Amino acid sequence: MTRSTLRWTSADVTDQRGRTAVVTGANSGIGFETARILAERGARVVLACRSLDKATVACDTIRATVPDADIHTVTLDLASAESVREAASAIRAEFDRIDLLINNAGAAFGALTLIDGTERTFVTNQLGPFAFTGLLLQHVLAAPAGRVVTVSSGGHETGRLDLDDLAYAHRRYRRWSAYAQSKLANLLFTFELQRRLTAAGERAVAVAAHPGAASTEFGRNSGGLMRIVSAPPLRRLLAPFANTAAEGALASLRAAVDPDVHGGEFYGPDGFHGVKGLPQRVQPAAIAQDAAAGALLWEKCEQLTDVRYPLALSG
Repeated sequence: MTRSTLRWTSADVTDQRGRTAVVTGANSGIGFETARILAERGARVVLACRSLDKATVACDTIRATVPDADIHTVTLDLASAESVREAASAIRAEFDRIDLLINNAGAAFGALTLIDGTERTFVTNQLGPFAFTGLLLQHVLAAPAGRVVTVSSGGHETGRLDLDDLAYAHRRYRRWSAYAQSKLANLLFTFELQRRLTAAGERAVAVAAHPGAASTEFGRNSGGLMRIVSAPPLRRLLAPFANTAAEGALASLRAAVDPDVHGGEFYGPDGFHGVKGLPQRVQPAAIAQDAAAGALLWEKCEQLTDVRYPLALSG
């Protein structure tokens, strides 16, 4: 067995010069660390963030240690269909191909909020990335070996997908149930995308990753206990039991650049219950591999986003 199979670390991220990577939610946490490592290895990196000011600060931080980093920014609010389309249009206009599209951004909102009749967490974590990926897919297909990496969560195992009640009209809203539903949807989407890429005879692949429990600012949008746990004092206290942001980014990075990764695979930490550790291939819950559910989700996402993927069946 090779070293990279046993202990895959940031040292295994090879030279990325000549490649273009788009990372959503790249101004902080796991997204920032993903973008930073790719920039250090020579990739042209696009930081797609809701706050342009925060994206600019992230760029400056990376350039402080990588002065010649080729970094670009674009404003992207995944909860806004208009913002998603504008960001995708700007990226298509500036770059002729995308080698790596890393759908990292995500949130778990404490209160029920609807956006065009759909709960906000599902819009941000699934509908936004679905539309963004579809609008950029032609550029991914133009790359010699394009990859779409979508960041899910170990919490997908508790997810229950109810496509008939995305407004929570007939069930009680709970932030973590909503989050788990969206993360299950991320995996169903990834595996369905891979089926469609394979059927179309495309070289590009779709892969999923999860960071385990990572000490980041993720909980700031969540309210309640997670907002408290995500505060710096408790994050320091809990640090021994969680990955750092840099460690959490390793699963995304491996999914994005390891030449031994194949489409339809899922990567996460190798520690106890996937909470902490180095990235390895992991097994998703059986429900996440349900092809019929993936097809139904795909149809629902097309309906709600009005985005159709440029994939034609081969032969």
